[in-house]
Amino acid sequence: MLRGLLALCGAAVPFLFIGSKVWENLVIFFSKGVLSTLIDAYVVGTKRIEYPVRPFPSIFKTNIIYDMLFFPLLSVLWIKQSYNDNLRGILLKSLTWSIPMSAAQWYLERNSRLFKWRRWTAFHTFTSVSFTLLTIRGLVAVIKKFAKPSN
Repeated sequence: MLRGLLALCGAAVPFLFIGSKVWENLVIFFSKGVLSTLIDAYVVGTKRIEYPVRPFPSIFKTNIIYDMLFFPLLSVLWIKQSYNDNLRGILLKSLTWSIPMSAAQWYLERNSRLFKWRRWTAFHTFTSVSFTLLTIRGLVAVIKKFAKPSN
């Protein structure tokens, strides 16, 4: 399953980083990767989640495919979806990402060996996904404000 996810992400990269906002998309991608990795390192370090199956298990305790590739790519897609929305639209569209991700993680936790929740629930996933999406969306709002050409 992880190899399939890696292949899917690899195939998506060229399509997500085309257009006039490449530098913004790269900032989003790397910022979300850092944020996801920091949060996941804390969560794994406090034994709330463990990843029995992960790439480079002797080096990383987290799943780097999720933290540094999958979630950042989804954030780039979400920013593209909500780029011109007002606050209400952003909040509503964040639900279209955080609810399915929470449900998918709940299902995968029950039916795969990819990760195990110890002191974690679908609500924690919902909260952390929503928090990171809105944090990165706030960063984009700041970038948009300062990137506008001055007249």
